[in-house]
Amino acid sequence: MSAVEDCFGCEIDYSMLIKLYGNDAEKEVRYSAAECIGLQALPITGNPDPKHISTSYVERQNLTMRMSMRRFTRFTNAFSKKVDNLGHAVAIHYMYYNLARVRKTLRVTPATEAGLTDRVWDIQEIVKLAN
Repeated sequence: MSAVEDCFGCEIDYSMLIKLYGNDAEKEVRYSAAECIGLQALPITGNPDPKHISTSYVERQNLTMRMSMRRFTRFTNAFSKKVDNLGHAVAIHYMYYNLARVRKTLRVTPATEAGLTDRVWDIQEIVKLAN
């Protein structure tokens, strides 16, 4: 059983997109990414629509996280020496991202749009929760 099934049961459509990579030895450069040579969509649970099986959302989220938190940028010396510190940094990032950062397209925060809160939080409120 997967973590997704543990959390949501079988009431969710969940799939995995496996990207197959290969390298051309002649073109290989030190930091160049491997070329994607194929895709394999794997339904895990439920009945996911093949048109919507994509890595776009998680890749965008990973980019946002890397750009927002120095400890996730490549080739950095701003790493967390303790796992607890990394966990706190990620928690603060997501709290701010969802509760305090107003989106231009929504004109509210994602949490407000989803009906989870009725106001925009400020960073002081978020940091107080850590104590």
